[in-house]
Formats: sequence, structure tokens, C-alpha cells
Amino acid sequence: MFKRHELEKIATETNQAIIGINLLNEIVICNSQAAEFMGFPSEEILGKDLWQIVPDDPLPSIRDSRRMEFNRFSRMGSKMFIASRLPFQDDLGRIIGAVAFLQDLTEYQTLKAKIHSLQEIRTLLTAIIDSTQDAISVVDENGFGFLINQAYTRLTGFTSEEIVGKPPTVDIAEGESMHLKVAKTRQPVKGVFMKVGPKRKEVIVNVAPIMISGQFRGSVGVLHDISEIHKLSEELERAKRIIRHLEAKYTFSDIVGESDAIKAAIAQAERAAGTPATVLLRGESGTGKELFAHAIHRSSDRQKGQFIRVNCAALADNLLESELFGYVEGAFTGAKRGGKIGLFEEANGGTIFLDEIGEISLNLQAKLLRVLQEREIVRVGDNRAFHVDVRVIAATNANLEAELRAGRFREDLYYRLNVVPVIIPPLRQRKEDIPLLVHHLIAGFNQEYGRCVEKISQEALQILTGYHWPGNVRELENILGRAIINMKINETVVEMQHLPVLPLPNLNPVESRMHELQDISSQEETMGFEALQRQWERNLLLTALQRTGGNKTKAAQQLKMSIRNFYYKLERHALI
Repeated sequence: MFKRHELEKIATETNQAIIGINLLNEIVICNSQAAEFMGFPSEEILGKDLWQIVPDDPLPSIRDSRRMEFNRFSRMGSKMFIASRLPFQDDLGRIIGAVAFLQDLTEYQTLKAKIHSLQEIRTLLTAIIDSTQDAISVVDENGFGFLINQAYTRLTGFTSEEIVGKPPTVDIAEGESMHLKVAKTRQPVKGVFMKVGPKRKEVIVNVAPIMISGQFRGSVGVLHDISEIHKLSEELERAKRIIRHLEAKYTFSDIVGESDAIKAAIAQAERAAGTPATVLLRGESGTGKELFAHAIHRSSDRQKGQFIRVNCAALADNLLESELFGYVEGAFTGAKRGGKIGLFEEANGGTIFLDEIGEISLNLQAKLLRVLQEREIVRVGDNRAFHVDVRVIAATNANLEAELRAGRFREDLYYRLNVVPVIIPPLRQRKEDIPLLVHHLIAGFNQEYGRCVEKISQEALQILTGYHWPGNVRELENILGRAIINMKINETVVEMQHLPVLPLPNLNPVESRMHELQDISSQEETMGFEALQRQWERNLLLTALQRTGGNKTKAAQQLKMSIRNFYYKLERHALI
């Protein structure tokens, strides 16, 4: 039971209307909220008889009977209010009065409407998450279950009664709670494997924090059934298989370059395209061998047929054999009922592109030789031969001549494949094509990334043309894509500082450098030692500037030279 001095303190600190009387029914407690509620100044209320202000109010009987009442509806003129009444005592424990806590019914109705609105929102939220097929669980800031949807119940077997108000570990059969982890880190987690429910269902879990006005208020988790993911993976594989059998996408006009080296390769490929001969595309990784294969098919009289791509290095030897030649029912454990036709049969009347041909085993090389010589294939587990009419385009970045000498590649297959060799030059042998390639790639990245990059600065272009490009055009695409990602959304020019650091060839180990020196272009051979030395020095200066974001003082310090000497060399190479 309250004491009078406690009530007086509460009356000054609370926002609720409080009015209290003594043994003579005089009003001795009245805060500003109560005075405003009754429509009188507080100085006119204190000391007045209660019934003069609130006629027939039961507060005196509450005092006399020493009872309490809560949330009773009362009227004061035209106003309705809710009152809770109780007696209060002095410091000796004697009843000396009674107090009423008043709540305007208008405010009550407003709160009731807000509660009703919140209930409607919760009902709507429940309906929304129940409409999705993803299993969803929501917990509060303490990790206790707050809400789940029907898909969650179907996946885990737990009902709302078993989850709501319970710890987040109640549904986990194996693994740790990601809800608790998010509560600690305030960071989302993705792709976590665990088992849930009494049937130990395998799921992938993503959980994100719920932040409201900067405050952590809980987290929401989405569970994906692994079996469903496996099903989607199988559908994706089927889709990939369909896509692989679509027409080739590129033509010779899609090959960017004006250098003599690339023009010679295109001319050779165009001549080969008009014949049924087997073509062997040779070049380093990233030079565009697949692009040439597409273009050859599109320019041949088989362009309306299938164009099937096979990466020979991506599959184990036995799998590659069954993929290429097919198999009959019962050929091996796990073989499909009724068998399966191979890619050579599917490509009948069209073209098959065998990438990384240098990676196949000697056993498979013998079977491939039969296809090229006899135009026949034999399915795995069968002894019957089937005729196929397929144009073969092979590609490799391996040194097949060295493989021949080492006994890892059949000589007869080599000569069957090498009917029309097309040598695709590395990017370092056609650096004059870099500006064209950069312009072409920027247009593609603008479309892919939703950017508006217009061009590349001369300084950045000099860095790209001075680089040795061990990864060729594929590496150029990677470097330029990273540069555009590094740009701010409103920037339109690729500058030097946007490019990642590109190591110079001379910074590589000696063996790597010796290998590169063996591949100096004919243009470099005619430059002479002094010209090559000047080019090396220029590239070194550009790389130092790039690493320091254009800061010349730092660049000079990195190269351990005086700033004066550094500026002299920049002037000498027309870099300032």
C-alpha cells in the first residue's frame, strides 16, 4: 500500500492523472494532469471537498472500507474515464486517505485502436509470410521464437505452439543457432548447413538481423530444403545441357582487333571454316579460342546444325568417355535405364568443340582417333559402331609437340587434329589492339553493371599497354571489370587509380622472365637493347605511380630515388 509522500512523488513524475483525499474528503493530492482533466486550475482544487469537484465519487468509501478497485468506468460531466482507486497510509501504517489514478477514455480508445491496428498488421504479416514457399522463422531480441509460417511447419514438423516463446535451439537437431549468432554479431549469415526437426531434415539457413531505428529487435531466418536444392541443381544441369546445344553465339565480326597478328589468325580461321577439315585452335589460356570455334561454326555450311562444347579437362576420364560416346544399359553401375546417347551422336550434322584436347588420356585418344578416321563411334558397353557426321574443332594451350616427345599424346591423333592449325596470338603480341578491346569491354560492362563509363584515361591506358598480360584477353576483361567496380557511380572515366596493381614482367622469378623473353614479338626484336631498356623504365615509373595513386613523392620513395631525379625521368618519358 502506498504512503502519502510516495504518491506525491509519483504525482510529479508520472504523466497519468492522480487525485487523492484525506480523512475529511479534502483533496490533498492533485497533479497538473488531473487538474487539466477536470477542467480547473490545481490551486482551485487542492483543499476543496472532493464531491464539489467530482460529485458522488466512490473514493471516500474506498478509504473507509480499505478496499481497492481497478479499471472502473466513471463519468465526470460529459467525460468518461477509467479509474483505479485504493487507500493510502501514513508512515505509521494508518489509513489517512485514498487516491485515484484516472485515464481518459478517449486516450484509452486511441490505445485500443492502436492495438487493433497492430493486430491487423501482425495478421497481414502472418498472411504474407504464409504465402511464400520458403520456411521462415522470426525471433525477438532475446532469441525467443516470435513467428513462423506454414512452410516452416511443413519443413521441420514443429507447430507455432512449439516454437513461439521458446529458445531458438528447440528446432535444431544438428548445428548451432544462427539466430543467436546474429544476436551477438548483428551481422547476417548465409548458406549455413544444419539439420532441423525430429526427422533431421538437411537445410541451408540464411539469417538477417531486424534493425528498427538503429536498435536490434530480433532476426529473421529463411530455411531451404536441401532436397529442393538438389532438384533445382538437376534442373539447372538440364538447362545447361540445353543451352550447350544451342547455336553458336559469336561470328568473326565479334573478334576485336586490327593488329596484323589477329588479322592473320582470323583469315586462317575463315579459310578453314569453308572446308569440312578438322581445325586445331592453339593459343595460351584466355586468348579467345572458344570465340574462334563459335565463329568457325557460324561461317561453315553446318551453321544450322548443333554446336556442342565439351571441356575435356573438366571431367574424369571414364565420365568423359561416356559423355562423348554414350553408353548402353548396364554398361556400369549407375548407368541410366535404356542407356544414353553421347555428344558425338547429338552433334550429328553439326560441330563438336573439344576444348583442352591435350588433357585426355591415351586410351580415350585412341577412341577419338577412330571417330576422326572412320567417322564411327562405339558406345560404352557396346560392340556396335554408329556412323556420325561431325565436324571437329579442337583447342589446346598445351605444347602438343612436347607431349608427343614425352609419349603422352598419340602421334597419329596429332596429325589427324592438326589438319588446319590456327595460332591465336597472345595479347602481349598485339598490344595495339588493347584500346579497341578496352572500348569494347567498357560497353559490355556498362550494360552488365548498369554504369555510364565513357572512356579510359591516357595514363590508365598506358599502364594497360605496358603490362605483359600472362592471362591475355580474359585477364584484361577481369582487370577492367575490377576497375569499373572500383569507380564511384558518378565517375565516367577509368583513371589510373581505379586499376589494380599490375606486376611488371621483370619482377617475376628468373625462370618466368626467361620464358617471357623467348616470346618477344617481332616488333620488340627490332627495338634494340636501349629502346627495350627505355620501355622497361617507363613501365616501372607508371607502376610506381599506379601503386601510390599518382602520389609522386611516395612513388619516388618506393623506387628509392630522389624526387628531383624522379621528376627528371617523368619528363624524359613524357609522363608529366
